[in-house]
Order: sequence, then structure tokens, then C-alpha cells
Amino acid sequence: MDVCVIGGGYTGLSSALHLAESGCAVALLEANRLAWGASGRNGGHVGTGQRRTQYDLEKLYGRDIAAQLWRAGLDAVELVKSLVQRHQIDCDLQTGILHVAHKARLSAHFQADAKLLQDHYGYTRSRFLTRQEVCEELGSEVFHGGLQEADALHLHPLNYALGIAKAAHRAGARLYEGSRVTRYESDARGVTVYAANGYRVRARQLVLGCNGYLGQLEPRISGNIMPINNFLAATAPLGQEMASSLVRGRQAVQDSRFVINYWRTSDDTRLIFGGGESYRSALPRDIAAIVKKRILGIYPQLAEAAIDYAWGGKLAITLDRMPHFGRLGNRIYFAHGYSGHGIPTATLAGKLIAEAISSRSEQFELFASLPTRAFPGGTLLRWPAMVAGMLYYSTLDRF
Repeated sequence: MDVCVIGGGYTGLSSALHLAESGCAVALLEANRLAWGASGRNGGHVGTGQRRTQYDLEKLYGRDIAAQLWRAGLDAVELVKSLVQRHQIDCDLQTGILHVAHKARLSAHFQADAKLLQDHYGYTRSRFLTRQEVCEELGSEVFHGGLQEADALHLHPLNYALGIAKAAHRAGARLYEGSRVTRYESDARGVTVYAANGYRVRARQLVLGCNGYLGQLEPRISGNIMPINNFLAATAPLGQEMASSLVRGRQAVQDSRFVINYWRTSDDTRLIFGGGESYRSALPRDIAAIVKKRILGIYPQLAEAAIDYAWGGKLAITLDRMPHFGRLGNRIYFAHGYSGHGIPTATLAGKLIAEAISSRSEQFELFASLPTRAFPGGTLLRWPAMVAGMLYYSTLDRF
């Protein structure tokens, strides 16, 4: 076997697809079902850029690196779009994301972001919206302005992941569900991967696409990410008139809170709404009540709307909210810590890992060169420190 991939989410599936298309013999091992984790349970938003604003990236890395990261972000969105079209993935692909300011002072930040993108990057597809314009777009009066991304996308996340899986299978990748990896060994000739079901894979290269489910499989990098749970709910079908009054034109929406709210309407007129987090391994019992409270803070007119489905998913964040790419030695590649920007970035990560294994990838080296910080105290103390920080910023969201 040329490459063994661990993890059946976007990172692993995209890696398997692009490696198989390049002629590599690929085996992918997934502990549960394909897309069982956050790849099948997220809000479906495919935003441009990175998780941090371009202003932040210029301060962190300088304008040249920030510009390269901006182009990589656009490439990631285009890659998602091209995969959907090329492999005819039925995932309700739609265009447009509206970012909205939950505080008045943040509206000016959105206006500055649009100007920065136009002046420094020649990008004119982001448009600032006034408070009145946002109210007209959303049928809610709680926001103070916004930034509309015309090139951003949103989609049905599980169907998208399963579509990539089918494409990878057709390209020749072998995909094994129910194959939880317990350990692996690396030597001068390759890597041997051991699964709890008795499977053993011998390969020249290894890809770690585990993200929030990495655990202690690879302690050298596990301290750089923090797994957290995020919650979503879907209302009963609202009817076309009500759905259109909540979100104009099927665009997706994200607010500016530290623990953000994000939503869109589905093809069958449900409101798909995400919001709230927890930092323990187990999910809370009543996710529907947690999310419904957040919905009513924006749309009190939905007080009588039933919640048909509610669920949670585990993602991984980094301290600086930028993804963590890299290699361990010359055989093991990884990418994780997408911090809520996973659909485009993880899809691109898989492609870049495949390029790096087959030859060389300048964009993989770009991401791998970004300085990273482990959580203080590593995996032992990151949880209490992170919870304290999250509680502090979520308190600021409310006041």
C-alpha cells in the first residue's frame, strides 16, 4: 500500500480522493462511519479566506503571507465547488454568506474589512450592509450591520462528505469503516497501522486526518488542538413564505459573537441553526433547548416553531484559530484544528497533503510554516484553561 489514511472526515476523504486520482494505492480507516464526526454534523458553511480576518493575518504574518493565505482561502472554496460539480454531488449547493454584527461597534469593523479586501487584494465580492439593509435581509432587528460574501457557499455537509467518499471509492481508494486505529509504528521502510478490529495496514506514507478525534494517537501534535462540541438544530418545515422572511435568497448567516450563531434555510424550508458549545466529551441531554433559546434571541416569531432534530458534533480549535498542518519525519502528514472553518480548509488540506506526498505543494508548505502554539499544559491542563477562556469571552458576548 502506498498511503494509509486515518480518519473518514473531510481531511481523510479529500486526501484519499486526490491520492487515488494521482495513482496511489490508498487505504482509509475510519473508527465509526464515514463522516460520522463533525464532517457530517456541521452547519454547512463554506466561507472565503481563513478563520482569522485579513487584518489579523497581516498583523500576525505580514502582508505577503496574508495575501498567500487569502488566495489559498479562495482556492479552497473553488475546490469545494469544483468537486461538487465534477462528481455531481447532490448536496444542495448554494451561494452567499452574510456576516452580521451583534454589537454596534463591530459594524465599523465589517466596513473596514470590505475596504481592506478591495484596497489591498483587489477583491470586490464582499459588500458592507447597513443596519437597515441587514434587517431587510434577515427579518430581524437585533443586528447593527454586516458583510456579505458573494463567493462564499453553503451546502448539506453530510451529503457533500459522502459524495467525496463515493468519488474516492470510484478512483480506487479502499475505505474501511468500523476500523478504529489503536496505534502505529514507523520504521525506515514505512508505517504499520493497527486497528482494533484486527486490520493491519502496511504503507509507505501515513495521513492523520483525525481532527477532534485524534486523542492520544499522536502525542507529538495532540496538544496543539482542543476538541470542543458544537450544537445544531433543525426546525419543522416553516413554509416558503416564513423561510424567505427569515433569510432572503437562501444565503447563510453568521454573527460576530465569540461563540457564534450560524444559520441557513434548507431546501425543505427548515431553519438549520447552530449555536452553543461545551468542552466535555459527552454531549448535553437537551441540545434542542440550548439552540432554541439562541434562535428566539434572533427570531422571536419562531416561538411556536417545533424543533424536529437536534444534534452535536466535535471539532478541534487551535489557540490562534489557524489550522495546524505539518509532517512528522518524512512519512507522516497531518492537518487539523480548522476552528470552525473546516469544510473548505479540510477539503483543501486533503488535496495539499496528496500533492506533498506525490511531489511538492507550495501551499502545504505555506500552512506548515505558520508558527503554532500548543495549549498551555498540553492535553492535561488545556481543558480547564480553555474553559476559563471560553467562559470569559462568552460572557462578553452577552454584555
